[in-house]
Amino acid sequence: MSRDTRLVRPYYISCYEVWHRGFLLVMKRLFLCSLLALMATLSAIAQNLTGVVMDAETGEKLPFVNVFYANGARTQTDLEGRFTIARRQATLNISLIGYQTKTIKPSAENNIEVRLTSSTREFSAAVVQASKKKYSRKNNPAVELMRKVIAAKTNSDVKRHDFYSYDKYSKMVFALNDVNDKTFAQEGMSKFSFLKDHIETSSETGKRILPISVEETVSREIYRKTPHSEKSIITGKRQNGINDLINTGDILNTLLKECFTDVNIYQDEVRLLQYPFTSPISSKTAISFYRYFIEDTVMIGKDKTIHLTFTPNNPQDFGFSGDLYIMADSTYRVRRADLGIPVRSDVNYVERMNIYQDFEQLPSGEQVLTHDDMIVQLKLASFIQKLQVRRTTDYSNFSLEPIADKTFHFKGDTRTEANAMVRGVEFWNEVRPETLTKGEEDMDLLVKKLQNVKGFKFALFVAKAFIENFVETSLDPKKPSKVDIGPVNTIISQSKVEGLRLRASAQTTAFLDPHLFTKGYIAYGFRDHRWKGMGEVTYSFNKKAYLPREFPVNNLTLHYENDLMSASDQFIPTDKDNVFTSFKWTNSDHMLYNEMWRLNWDREWENGLRFNAQLRTQKTEAAGSLFYQRLNLSGPTPVRADHLPYLRTTDFTASLRFQPGATFINTKQRRIAVNNDAPIYSVSHTIGLEGVLGSQYTYNLTEAGIYKRLWLGSWGKMDFYLKGGAQWNKVPFPLLITPAANLSYIMEDNTFNLIDNMEFLNDRYASLMYGWDLNGKVFNRIPLIKKLKWREYLGVNVLWGQLTDKNNPWKNSNDGALLYFPGTFNTDGSFDFLSSPMDPKKPYVEAIIGVHNIFKIFHIQYVRRLTYIDNPDTKRWGIRFMFRVTF
Repeated sequence: MSRDTRLVRPYYISCYEVWHRGFLLVMKRLFLCSLLALMATLSAIAQNLTGVVMDAETGEKLPFVNVFYANGARTQTDLEGRFTIARRQATLNISLIGYQTKTIKPSAENNIEVRLTSSTREFSAAVVQASKKKYSRKNNPAVELMRKVIAAKTNSDVKRHDFYSYDKYSKMVFALNDVNDKTFAQEGMSKFSFLKDHIETSSETGKRILPISVEETVSREIYRKTPHSEKSIITGKRQNGINDLINTGDILNTLLKECFTDVNIYQDEVRLLQYPFTSPISSKTAISFYRYFIEDTVMIGKDKTIHLTFTPNNPQDFGFSGDLYIMADSTYRVRRADLGIPVRSDVNYVERMNIYQDFEQLPSGEQVLTHDDMIVQLKLASFIQKLQVRRTTDYSNFSLEPIADKTFHFKGDTRTEANAMVRGVEFWNEVRPETLTKGEEDMDLLVKKLQNVKGFKFALFVAKAFIENFVETSLDPKKPSKVDIGPVNTIISQSKVEGLRLRASAQTTAFLDPHLFTKGYIAYGFRDHRWKGMGEVTYSFNKKAYLPREFPVNNLTLHYENDLMSASDQFIPTDKDNVFTSFKWTNSDHMLYNEMWRLNWDREWENGLRFNAQLRTQKTEAAGSLFYQRLNLSGPTPVRADHLPYLRTTDFTASLRFQPGATFINTKQRRIAVNNDAPIYSVSHTIGLEGVLGSQYTYNLTEAGIYKRLWLGSWGKMDFYLKGGAQWNKVPFPLLITPAANLSYIMEDNTFNLIDNMEFLNDRYASLMYGWDLNGKVFNRIPLIKKLKWREYLGVNVLWGQLTDKNNPWKNSNDGALLYFPGTFNTDGSFDFLSSPMDPKKPYVEAIIGVHNIFKIFHIQYVRRLTYIDNPDTKRWGIRFMFRVTF
């Protein structure tokens, strides 16, 4: 069979990968099931101020009103106009687009009522009516001001200079949010009473939280214009929390950092929650995407600013809403930005997001970000505990001085200093802009207390087996598992040839040896009564933290396998005997027993380049309805004596893949890319070595592919995957190119949904797979339906194929070098061919219409086959589904 070098777009997730790709969701379930004790609560140490905001004329309660202290905590009112905020001895500001801002002086009251008066906005002698009036960009002073702000952006671009550098401190805290008293009333919670010492009140939201993970990073960021280089030197890094209890706990921090990235409003698009958000000062689309209103002039320190509010035209589009404070001078610099996402936004799981940014001017004139505070409140479901993610970042010590060339001389974009992970207390006390809270500081103590709770280790053991799909062989976190049993989802499965299949699998970890790894399995089929198995030994030239696939890889692997497979198995990224994908929409009984030895060297670099060299020998034996018979004038026969017992091949493959800017998370089962905005290129060549280790054939297979994603703003994203290949030699059908067919009901990326197993056999092909995720652009504008937050999906898959005359059995009817194509013998002795060559002038086409984001996790697609439908047994349509967790 052809070697698959296809690109796997990591963004989509099949249902059997939910506990990996949707880690935030299942991690939350872990907290609910095994760490239920963490949701304890006490009365808040600091008093909160509560209130309600109403329209002064109508008495209508006003939602989404900004409630904030000038230099401190801030929040918004809920749908009932109510708010809660930590009490401070400072003036409280109440503001909303279309109303006059109101200030409340400190008082002893715990509950207040605020009435806002509708306003008209004035600027440069022009009058803009309140936002309740029809919005117009023409002759709108707010829009004219924003045009000047956008035009002045280039004056704040520090990349105009030959060099610049600055220090960066970042802290990310993951916490249980809005912890309530009901939890302690539950049976069995008394053993977790110690949690009361770790509950604290958020200074920004006024809600009670329980920090469960904290990560701090200090770095020096450097830039050089020519030759261009931007790099980060990490001088200090530490993390503590419950992720330390999970051996692949870096998943949590990686996902958080990938989803909650740095926000630079001076860029046209801000990548956040794995989506591009339009910046409120985007040079391309901000004016058309947002509505702007001038509120007032505000003093920030000694700076006089013009206060603007803004919101997307459609609040369900992926965009920001909030406040901009523009310097009231000729520079039009942004002094402060308070960003959020509309409560009615189509973003999943985010109950509220606030980003507070302060900017300062360098002596050279550029405006730079100096403080960034992001607070995200997550609500996965009504029955699951809420979460809070807070990331604070401070930038300091800006310099435009030249930087020595040697400073840039290291591999990749990031270098971690040798002592970065072992910095002492004095270092962190010096670099922190503010001290840790008590809950953040006592994270180690919290983890130790949890470990000492009776039954906690076992509950965590069970939860980790569910999340990671592997069972560890150690219950003691102080003695990490050296051998993991799994994957769990392959223990039981089924196929037409094997019937019921049972499998036992295991793999070693870096705690046994950080360079040498082994894994394997044994399996048994109760219908074919045959044992199967696999064994693999990997030597990693790089020291690994847990498994050899961690980025970047530099591995030498020896692999042996003796198992049953079908031609389409090579195109599925998961295990071929996964219990979920073992159920097929077609009668897949044309299979083969494959005995294979493989020696593989896999090397990748920090810039995203990956090289693979592989020497492989394999012996394939037909199974089920498949058979190997040489061409002759008498035609196919069911007599086994006329069939070849096996085919033997040996080949060498070299491949290159380039995926710049990729970020990966490592699970115990596979490595998954969490972003793929950059194009992905791949090329490979396989040469068959006749006579080597008994190989019977010479062949040359060349394949190349390119994947590209295009973001269309509020119109979602388009994915294109173009691939082509050629088998250059005369070969029997197992060495021809089979389409990437997906025979299961579960959606798989880069596969054809309605092509049957080995339906088409080609020696030349080109394929195009196109998908358009509209991100709710249409549904969000339909009454009632828009409340469901469904998202539309359109797609089309096209395959062009050709079988040259030298490999066509119908044109070489007595050529013993070729084999009859697969098919089925009927009871009357006739033979129906399963496989056929494609018409080079007639492509295979299937169209896809889908509804995604049903209940925020379920996705369903209707697939329609448009060509090659003359055969009455051809499946013309199908339903495919999967579970996918995305924002």
